[in-house]
Amino acid sequence: MTLPEPARRIRVRPLTRANLSIQATLIGLTLLTVYSFTTFDSRNIELEQAVRDMFDNFRLLLLEPRLKNVSVLEMLHQLFVTAGLGLLTTIFGAIIAFFLGLLAAQNLAPRWLTDVIRGGTAFIRAVPTVLWVLFFAVSVGLGSVAAIIGMTFHSAGYLIKAYSESFEEIEPGVLEALRASGANWWQTIFQAVVPASASALLSWTFVRFEINFSTAIAMGATAGAGGIGFDMFMASGFYLDLRELGAFTYAILAFAIALEWGATRLKANLGPQRH
Repeated sequence: MTLPEPARRIRVRPLTRANLSIQATLIGLTLLTVYSFTTFDSRNIELEQAVRDMFDNFRLLLLEPRLKNVSVLEMLHQLFVTAGLGLLTTIFGAIIAFFLGLLAAQNLAPRWLTDVIRGGTAFIRAVPTVLWVLFFAVSVGLGSVAAIIGMTFHSAGYLIKAYSESFEEIEPGVLEALRASGANWWQTIFQAVVPASASALLSWTFVRFEINFSTAIAMGATAGAGGIGFDMFMASGFYLDLRELGAFTYAILAFAIALEWGATRLKANLGPQRH
């Protein structure tokens, strides 16, 4: 008996342990959501008023930004302090990551050494940046020093993985040709590895700088690192001025757009040089 064409296209997935676990998780989340809605006490909440207040807050934040407690120059100064914090930690992390990334690349270092470095960096990346900052704050205290050390620590762990994978993408024949001609390890690095992976290293470094810039904003409020993040914390918690918070938000957005534009132009200028 020949099955119809639509019936032949249907494939029944076997009930494996993974499928059963996923289905059980989805059913559990559905039951938990239904239970939460049925037991939620909404007698003291006016939904219409809450929605109206939410839209009023968005209107003040996005449509009526203005500065009241700080001047434009002070805001720009704090913005560049935050950008400087992100740039400094990116540079420190990139320098550390470059040398450790060479030792973490499987085509440039022994396997046991790459496993050790990759295992350590995996642990560093698994811990959020704010926890590293708070960890170092125990010894040096809250402030910019703890923020720089913690952000540098996490940046190095992130860039070591990115750099090492970029080094591993180099053609093996290039490395073998240099080694056969008598080039030592450092000559191989600076004559083949660095020129071939320079564009990728630059791209990863810019990505990490963007991450560090946003992290520096959060560290300004949580770790007392200063910058525009601290001003945003004061505007949202102490002054309760949503209009000023909106001005800070637009300043950060403009800087992020300018940063992305600069990174794109730089990549475009460096692109033809690779051919």
